[in-house]
Amino acid sequence: MFKYRFLLLGITLVTIACTSQNGKIQYGEHSNHLANESSPYLLQHANNPVDWYPWGEEALQKAKAENKMILVSIGYAACHWCHVMEHESFEDTLVSKIMNEHFVNIKVDREERPDIDDIYMTACHLATGKSCGWPLNAFALPDGRPVWAGTYFPKNQWLDVMNTFIKIRDEEPEKLEKYAAQLTGSITAGEQIAINITDQSFSKDTLQKIGTTFLKNIDLKLGGRKGSPKFPMPNNYEFLLSFAHQYDDDEAMEAVTITLDNIANGGIYDHLGGGFARYSTDAKWKVPHFEKMLYDNGQLVSLYSNAYQLNKNPLYKSRVEETLAFIQREMTHKSGGFYSSLDADSEGEEGKFYVWTKEEIDAILTDEQENKVFCDYYEVTKRGNWEEHKNILHRKKSDEDIAKKHDLSVNDLNELINAAKGKLFNERSKRIRPGLDDKILTSWNALMLKGYVDAYKAFGNPEYLKTAEKNASFLVKEMIQNDNRLNRNYKDGKSVINAFLDDYALTIQAFTALYEVTFDEKWLYKANDLAEYAIDHFFDEKTAMFNYTSDIDPPLIARKKELSDNVIPGSNSAIARGLFILGTYLYKNDFIDMSSQMMKNMAGTISTTPQPNFYSNWCSLYSNLVNPPYEVAIVGNDVEKLRNDLMRNYLPNAILLGGKNEGTLELLKDKLQEGMTMIYVCQNKVCKLPVTEVEKALPLMQ
Repeated sequence: MFKYRFLLLGITLVTIACTSQNGKIQYGEHSNHLANESSPYLLQHANNPVDWYPWGEEALQKAKAENKMILVSIGYAACHWCHVMEHESFEDTLVSKIMNEHFVNIKVDREERPDIDDIYMTACHLATGKSCGWPLNAFALPDGRPVWAGTYFPKNQWLDVMNTFIKIRDEEPEKLEKYAAQLTGSITAGEQIAINITDQSFSKDTLQKIGTTFLKNIDLKLGGRKGSPKFPMPNNYEFLLSFAHQYDDDEAMEAVTITLDNIANGGIYDHLGGGFARYSTDAKWKVPHFEKMLYDNGQLVSLYSNAYQLNKNPLYKSRVEETLAFIQREMTHKSGGFYSSLDADSEGEEGKFYVWTKEEIDAILTDEQENKVFCDYYEVTKRGNWEEHKNILHRKKSDEDIAKKHDLSVNDLNELINAAKGKLFNERSKRIRPGLDDKILTSWNALMLKGYVDAYKAFGNPEYLKTAEKNASFLVKEMIQNDNRLNRNYKDGKSVINAFLDDYALTIQAFTALYEVTFDEKWLYKANDLAEYAIDHFFDEKTAMFNYTSDIDPPLIARKKELSDNVIPGSNSAIARGLFILGTYLYKNDFIDMSSQMMKNMAGTISTTPQPNFYSNWCSLYSNLVNPPYEVAIVGNDVEKLRNDLMRNYLPNAILLGGKNEGTLELLKDKLQEGMTMIYVCQNKVCKLPVTEVEKALPLMQ
């Protein structure tokens, strides 16, 4: 039964070569039930001879009516091995004949339906005892209960796997029922949590212990977690940055700085076009897996902006500016929504769009000095620093060392490098582009929206605020329904999938952040509407935690809760933090109490685990509860100037609120003094004497 465990691969995310000159994904004639879907990934499979169905009642009823096993195949548009398997198996007439005769075949875009992906990914982990990735291929009974799951299979092995299950179904069907019962029971039992009814307190000593344990997992030479591959994991360093600042912890600050510097200089960053790849395959951040995901770039913009507020490192500023230029140029719909991802492949080759031979560079940079300095600057050699004599642009040496070596000033060096980069960027723009996944996802847009807000706080560029407000207006218009229910996806005018908890949690945080830089109360009240809806439809009173799926969604075999944090903060930690900050703004103690109870439920885990990095967003909430945030109220005619001056500073433990008048917030009541603009620094609603200058307000928050 489990003889195919050895076939499992790790996560490998690249994409199909069926792209046109402008990078738009091309689709053939539709021959199955995916033709009316909007997901680029599903549409890529719409002309397969496999009779694919989207996940839904039609496919599930067909399986029950015909008593056929379900074959669920899950992937997404930037997944290389998904498309390898498509070409080898799903486009093959023999394979498709067997699939169509013996199974009801369902295709799922994991980015649109992470709830389904989570169920069958958990089944894969349990069935194989190994890490699983995509494509994810699960065999299930007609009622959807999984009996086994694996990842990529070459054609002949895929035929063997299918024939194994066909034989078991025909000869020993009781085995399938046994496997399904075991797997479903384990899936249902997983990620359960008991409500903590003790008098739990949150202590500075425990927080410092968490911080110390956190640092044991960090590579203090190269940054990131020890070993390879290396993922940026921005939320880890958001926690460490705040921890380092509040507790004057040099080691935590070193961990953040080393990580951010190495990512910024490594091949994981696109030095010509801006933007970060999803991860590096090596331990030195040199060799990226070349796809670019919106959620990584949104979070990294926030992280580099926040770090810049603290250390004013011009490298961080340039990375933010270049990345946001990339987002504006390549990842933004005219409506203000942000696209999901760019593939790693072009012309069927991973990284081809981004890498260079020395000969290609020589043909463009014909000036001898410019060529020599550029190649030294980015480690370009004739032999190549990657495979097949190709070069990944990355940096090892400082500006000062390069300038001294070539007898240049640092300013002259930067001018030369920028001019050379412009020439290569223009030439690169003529290449066949990686495919674009142009669906728009609510939660990922919220992360990018917050990235723009954080960049505006750090740098004051008014275009960043305009973009943030346009995206927020898009979310309100296209994603929020009249009853405050959210949709998850949007493409070609369609917005049809009911949102999940992360969509609510991250949008609440983004709208709250947008209030802080505009003092427009509508964003707080929009966030409040979403919070109330989420409580009504996702909250589980038995555990005082939130389910990932709404109570109005058709049930899957298990209703799961997302408790840990990953590349994106987990939905429970995100909504707990959102409720805490929103409750503070709106004087809603029920929100704060709910958030505190959620933290109590998780406190034992994060304080004892040897890897708190898997709970980094919970760690940040724990810090908020140990050190209640300062409520910094600014009221008067000069409110914009004082707010903008204040927010140039790194203030991880403060919230800003205010206006030219007192507005409707309780925290602003009785704070307007005629003819003056005052700054009130408060904590737990108790205020210190007001001041009129930012320089006098900052020491009151120490």
